[in-house]
Amino acid sequence: MPKVHPNAVAPEPAATTTTSRAAEEEPPPALLTVWRKSLLFNCDGFTVFDAKGNLAFRVDCYASARRRAEVVLMDVAGKPLLTVRRKRLSLTDHWVIYDGDGTARPLLSVRRHVSLRSSSKTLAHVTPLGSAAASAAEYVVEGSYGRRACAVRDARGDAVAEVRRKESVGDDVFRLVADPRLGEPLAMGLVIALDEMFGGGRGSARSLLRRTWSA
Repeated sequence: MPKVHPNAVAPEPAATTTTSRAAEEEPPPALLTVWRKSLLFNCDGFTVFDAKGNLAFRVDCYASARRRAEVVLMDVAGKPLLTVRRKRLSLTDHWVIYDGDGTARPLLSVRRHVSLRSSSKTLAHVTPLGSAAASAAEYVVEGSYGRRACAVRDARGDAVAEVRRKESVGDDVFRLVADPRLGEPLAMGLVIALDEMFGGGRGSARSLLRRTWSA
């Protein structure tokens, strides 16, 4: 059976050039491997590994998908990092991402895109909330989550997070690329919201990604 987590890659010797100094100032995107399975018995969720194969995040859901009102992203020790909560009395599928255990400030609003055109490549709209709302523009999610090929793009069209297929493993294991501008926890929080909206292969039938990062 193929390994779920990626193999660790030996770091290359650092070159004392202007390019390397610029790279140090701008950290590269983080590459995570997401396993759509909880490590706990009889429990739904996610298990997330970093680029070295170490456990990074976990999600353990005891409630069924139909009854689930919120999902909590935890660190390795089980500390809540984000709470993804369904917005009640909304006309569309709408989730809000909160900091910590859900009692703190809201960070992002994730609303499913509604369109009469079946060819639309837009899946959802992501709006910053709270103190971040004044200085941040809305993001748009494009592609196909069911096919594990979608991207979260800013107002300029640059990807701040991408979901990609992981070769020879299946749809339950995929890659998540998180740009430092968004961060790994929030990128995973958006994956949770997308999975609640489009899990089980639902969603856009098209994958129209403009590649921003190399595979």
